[in-house]
Amino acid sequence: MTKYIFFTGGVVSSVGKGVTAAAVGRILKARGISVTVQKLDPYINVDPGTMSPYQHGEVFVTEDGAETDLDLGHYERFIDVNLSQDSNVTTGRVYAEVIAKERRGDYLGGTIQVIPHITNEIKRYIRAVAESSQADVVIVEVGGTVGDIESLPFMEALRQMRSDIGPENTFYVHVTFLPYIAASRELKTKPTQHSVRELRGIGIHPNAIIARADHDIPHEHIEKIALFCDVESRAVIPVATSDVLYNIPLQLEDSGLGDYIVESLGLVGAEPDLSEWTAMIEEIRKPKPSIRIGIVGKYVELHDAYMSVRESLYHAGISNHRQVEVVWIHSGDLEKGKGWEEFESLDGVVVPGGFGYRGIEGKIVAARWARQYEVPYLGLCLGMQVMCIEITRHIIGSDEPNSTEFDAKTSYPVISLMPDQHGLADMGGTMRLGIYPCDLQEGTLAAKAYGKSRVSERHRHRWEFNNAYRDLLSEHGMVYSGLSPDDRLVEIAELKDHPFMLGCQFHPEFKSRPNHPHPLFDAFLNAAVEHQGRRNGRPNNIEVAHKVTKNDQGQQPISEQVNSSGKHKSDGARERSPAA
Repeated sequence: MTKYIFFTGGVVSSVGKGVTAAAVGRILKARGISVTVQKLDPYINVDPGTMSPYQHGEVFVTEDGAETDLDLGHYERFIDVNLSQDSNVTTGRVYAEVIAKERRGDYLGGTIQVIPHITNEIKRYIRAVAESSQADVVIVEVGGTVGDIESLPFMEALRQMRSDIGPENTFYVHVTFLPYIAASRELKTKPTQHSVRELRGIGIHPNAIIARADHDIPHEHIEKIALFCDVESRAVIPVATSDVLYNIPLQLEDSGLGDYIVESLGLVGAEPDLSEWTAMIEEIRKPKPSIRIGIVGKYVELHDAYMSVRESLYHAGISNHRQVEVVWIHSGDLEKGKGWEEFESLDGVVVPGGFGYRGIEGKIVAARWARQYEVPYLGLCLGMQVMCIEITRHIIGSDEPNSTEFDAKTSYPVISLMPDQHGLADMGGTMRLGIYPCDLQEGTLAAKAYGKSRVSERHRHRWEFNNAYRDLLSEHGMVYSGLSPDDRLVEIAELKDHPFMLGCQFHPEFKSRPNHPHPLFDAFLNAAVEHQGRRNGRPNNIEVAHKVTKNDQGQQPISEQVNSSGKHKSDGARERSPAA
């Protein structure tokens, strides 16, 4: 019978519950036990696809096209599994399904209540991920902290699971935080005691408590938590903040948690083999040259918005024996002439995906800078689009080329809305989502990076490269190195006669793993390493900031081309492109 491990959180949010759940999955997989993971999110949104990154951080996309919580990225990277839409369930999704059933008459006129109808639906989703994955163990994480009103139906469903399938098939882990009082120089266990008491009041008695802290936890604190929370001492696992994120599985294994879970659930597994993981951590910790990579975006003050991009760069750094130093550059600042001093020491530039006009011109001039000074550039989704817009502006000698997402009336719609996106009313879950095949062109940077002729990658976009501009850009050095099998969609574009300037319409960051970096990130970082030795002849900061904010025809700086609202100033009638 499938075994279930339920993760709840206490004391504070953002304590690392998702990473801890992923790490437990890794140490179980090291024993030859098959694992899948599910995140239960208490918010009423159906999924995070329409939520602002300021509210939710990154939207992680699964193979089957589900827009999900960023914790699924941690699960996939740690456990090296491909998850599905069954792995992320929200309150909105649960209630939508229950209401739909009521409207169809499935409940035969009964009064619909949280118990049993909502809790039954939650349990159905939990069992569904077990059935679809056929995993030995299903790890289920509940978002938020114990005591949140929103999470109570999920907590009740988890409580019922123990009675439904038996205590021998369930294991409850409570992740808490021990605050440090600087004045008395001590960690405090009282919040953890209160959190566990709240959890037990709901009817859930944790089998193990993972005590997180930013300092080493004394043994007497472990004994105290065990005594007051009524768990075995060996079941209180101290996890101090690690210098390396991917070291958490080794910390948990050293603490004996893996053996304790296996014994408690009666699992049959081999001796844990974490040798490859250990070697990876040793490689990460080795002294190595640093390399500076700029991520240019409009949410850079919120690093979680680009979680998978940042981690993918770190993965490639491991492979290329470099310590990646990420430089966060706000694209809106670039439009105002700010932030250019960071560019002098960059070895590569990444422009990640996104939506909306804000900060777009900054991303475009960042692409221009990378092209002019032959600095390795990797464009992801929107990053490919701004690369194509910038090159078209260079060819035409005008700032008019644009995407119809940002300027619906542009005379040069280099990027346009996909045909099947016209007329859609709903915003959520209606983009081109999930995995699609891509055929690679022999002899290109992309083909060399992948080492194969066809790949499959995950997408999340509504706009695409306008095929009416294929010939124009091709004549000026653009190579379409990745195309959809029907030759209709440009999936990868790269610039000929440039060390590495490549953009892809998909999101390779969703498939990168710490011990298996994504080929495009790996190739990009390799190009950045080669570029490190060619930086001596770069102009000084002032010259760079001046030159890259002009196009190659000497137009006024981009900061003078936009007005206070961020819109382009009109320069009168423009010649319309024959391709428009």
